[in-house]
Amino acid sequence: MRFSPLLVFHICAGTMGMLSGFAAVSFRKGSRRHVLAGTVFVISMLSMSASGMFLAIKKSSPGDVLGGALTFYLVATAWMTARRRNAETSIFDWGALLAVLAVAAVTVTYGLEAANSPTGLVHGYPPGNYFFLGSVALLAAMGDVRMLVRHGISGTPRLARHLWRMCFALFIAAASIFLARQQVFPDLLRKTGVLLLLSFLPLVLMIFWLIRVRFTNAYKGKRAAGGGPGPYRPTAPNFNNAV
Repeated sequence: MRFSPLLVFHICAGTMGMLSGFAAVSFRKGSRRHVLAGTVFVISMLSMSASGMFLAIKKSSPGDVLGGALTFYLVATAWMTARRRNAETSIFDWGALLAVLAVAAVTVTYGLEAANSPTGLVHGYPPGNYFFLGSVALLAAMGDVRMLVRHGISGTPRLARHLWRMCFALFIAAASIFLARQQVFPDLLRKTGVLLLLSFLPLVLMIFWLIRVRFTNAYKGKRAAGGGPGPYRPTAPNFNNAV
C-alpha cells in the first residue's frame, strides 16, 4: 500500500501529538518537562489537524474537515490562553469566535440533515456525531463570548479554559485513532478494551484536572497576585506548589 507524503506527515504528527499530550497531562504543571511536552503537543496537533483537513477536502469528507477544524481551534485558543500573562483579548479571539460559530452552524446543519435522511447518514456519519461536535463547538463559543464580554479572564477560569480545550482536543485525536480505526490494531487490543480506555482517557484526565483546579488549593493562593501566567511559563509563581 502506498501512502502520500502528506498522509505520512499526518500520521506522524498524530502519533507525536498523542504521546506528547499524555506526557503533558502527566507532568507537574509549569515544570520544564510539562513546557516541553506541551510545546510538542501544540505543534503536533496543529500540524495533524491542518493536514487532516487538507486530506479530508481531497477525499470530499466534510465531516472530517469539521472535526479537524474544531481540533485546530481548540488547540490554538488553549495555547493562546496559556501564553497571556494578563486578562486581555485581541483580534485573534474575535476571529476564533467567528470560526467556531461557523463550525457549529455547519455541524448542526449536517446533524439535522442526517436525522432526516433515509439512510440516517450524511457524508458517512450519523446525526449523533454531528450533534456531539456541534455541542462542543457551541460550548466553546459561549466561553469565547464570556471572555470577550469580560475583556479577558485570569486565575482559575483561565487555567480551566486552557485545560479543557487541550484535553478535549486530545480526546478527539485519541477517538479518531483508537475508536474510529480499531480495525488497524491487533485483536488482543480490541478484545481487552485497551483501545476504548485510550480513547476516553483524555476525558477522564480532563475531569480530574478541572476538579483539582477548581475545588482544591493546589492552584490557588499566589495566583491572586495579577492572575499569574499560564501552564507554559515554568517560572510562574502560581505553579510552584503544583503537582
